[in-house]
Amino acid sequence: MSCILHIETSTDVCSVAVSQDGAVIFNKEDHGGPNHSVNLGLFVDEAMSFTDSHAIPFDAVAVSCGPGSYTGLRIGVSMAKGICYARDLKLLSVSTLELLAVPVLLREQVEEDALICPMLDARRMEVYAGIYDRGLRVVRPVEADIVDAETYKEYLDKQPVYFFGNGAAKCMDIINHPNARLIAGIEPLAKHMMPLAERKMMQEKYEDVAYFTPFYLKDFVAKAPKKLL
Repeated sequence: MSCILHIETSTDVCSVAVSQDGAVIFNKEDHGGPNHSVNLGLFVDEAMSFTDSHAIPFDAVAVSCGPGSYTGLRIGVSMAKGICYARDLKLLSVSTLELLAVPVLLREQVEEDALICPMLDARRMEVYAGIYDRGLRVVRPVEADIVDAETYKEYLDKQPVYFFGNGAAKCMDIINHPNARLIAGIEPLAKHMMPLAERKMMQEKYEDVAYFTPFYLKDFVAKAPKKLL
């Protein structure tokens, strides 16, 4: 299989993990706030010391590519690129919203016909959100939404929709639909990146290390209602 270093810095949580042959063998997380510039380097050093001491060579680096915090994504992607250059490794990118969906699909009892809607907070009643089915197939691509009672009504009128992520709780009173479900406590974490990163590695969907930028910078900043800070 493969050994992948996973880096996640898209929100206030900073996390680093290492997976090998389908299992997480190293994990570090900081939930204390946006301290990525301090903690990320320390966590990566610990991860590399761990793999070096066990003579486990890395095959790739996976990094969360957004949407998310401008500063957080920039720090995470810069670190991932530096490691790829230094160790001649492949670079993999993982959607932050798809990453949020992994623990929900693995742990929660989601109805067969339900949709899932991971949300990242963009302040006020604004979120970055996408809608997926239980196979993580895109039903509606990621957009910057200003949430009101009509935003997701076309989906809620047909089937249950599960909302989660740090932008979800504030929206539930406004969405206020019998088919709306809230799952609390879901955060994007490096330890959950493994299935998404390994799938991309099997498909050989690598990023160009020289030119890759996070999706937030490339695709959302022009049309976003308000910048994430």
